[in-house]
Amino acid sequence: MHNILTIAWNLIKRMIGRRKGVIAYILMPGVIVSFIIWMTGGTVDHKTNVLYTNLDSGPAGAHVIAELEKTGDYNLIEKKSEDELRAGVLNEEGSAGLGIPAGYTASLLAGQAPPIHIYELKTSEASITLKMKAGEIGDRLRELALAVSAAGTGSAAGKAEAPVAAKTSEAAVSTAPAREARLSTILQLAGQHLVGSEKTDYNLYPRESLSVVTGFMLMFLMAMVTSSVSFVMDDRRQRTMMRIFSAPVRSYEIALGNFLGSFTVGVIQVAAVLLVGRYVLNYNFELPINLYFLILSAFMLVSMGLASTVAGLIRNPNNAGMLNALILTPTCMLGGCFWPISIMPDFMQKAANFVPQKWAIQAADLAATGSGWSELWLPFAVLGLMAAVLLAIGSAILRPNEAAV
Repeated sequence: MHNILTIAWNLIKRMIGRRKGVIAYILMPGVIVSFIIWMTGGTVDHKTNVLYTNLDSGPAGAHVIAELEKTGDYNLIEKKSEDELRAGVLNEEGSAGLGIPAGYTASLLAGQAPPIHIYELKTSEASITLKMKAGEIGDRLRELALAVSAAGTGSAAGKAEAPVAAKTSEAAVSTAPAREARLSTILQLAGQHLVGSEKTDYNLYPRESLSVVTGFMLMFLMAMVTSSVSFVMDDRRQRTMMRIFSAPVRSYEIALGNFLGSFTVGVIQVAAVLLVGRYVLNYNFELPINLYFLILSAFMLVSMGLASTVAGLIRNPNNAGMLNALILTPTCMLGGCFWPISIMPDFMQKAANFVPQKWAIQAADLAATGSGWSELWLPFAVLGLMAAVLLAIGSAILRPNEAAV
């Protein structure tokens, strides 16, 4: 045990024992990874730019624009004419354009169904949702205009015995300006949204941004493991490992020492990333930070086991970067760091069970939904088993008595 701790402590001192090492291996990765996660995690404005022109002089056109603005999904940019609107869409100043024709309110009160024009250079999610929301608002306005028109025309003819005051009131709303004024009053009340709904997030599903954030974090943390592999390669190239093995030190002690030293530095890197992201950039990881630390540390445990295996396989230090790239990119793609595993074919989903990224992302999703250890034990157990197997393979094939090629 003393030999293992000595080798681990020497590796830690070589990596972060000086100010240059602290900056290179702890501070800079923490700041860079946290900033990328912060930019990727959805803290920027997700509103869609939508161009619009309102040629209607009545209250219905203004109500359509006001309702779209209250959704909070759009940055509405006004254009003075339809020609400017079309030119703006062609120049991609916005994702889509919305045009309210002249006489829109009068057409609604006349019982017609005037369309709200949607302009799009190419079909996108933003243009489709805009078309659906504008159509829903238009349908409500059409029903309201029909009700206002019916109140001003049909009822006056069917009530001959009504009082004179009532007949006078009904006749007053039968004119077009009166109907438009009544519609304006109703729309002002509707615009206040005195009756609405309240969304309650029961935290049943993890937010979409969490998987993206976790995936990118795992990719960069796994890339940091190359630093420890390079130190092991230097020991082999300079025959330092051979001299250590000539002393009463076994091969598995050398492997465990390098593994423990690399894992310690990796845990410090994880802590730096989480602390900078949470308390400097004020990013919400959407789950308890201590549990997130355990998940990422378990993943680093597997990564260090993988690094030990790679260090044992490589005899030429010049091949270290290439072999690591061949491992890092495919496993991140297969493990769901870039896209959901559910969209992949069945055989790839089954193969994803053999990469640690899949289980780390699954553990983070379970933790974000409030799951307890009755469900979290499986991903942690799989990660621990992977780490043990990789470490055993790495210690078996390390062969410290052989020099680099």
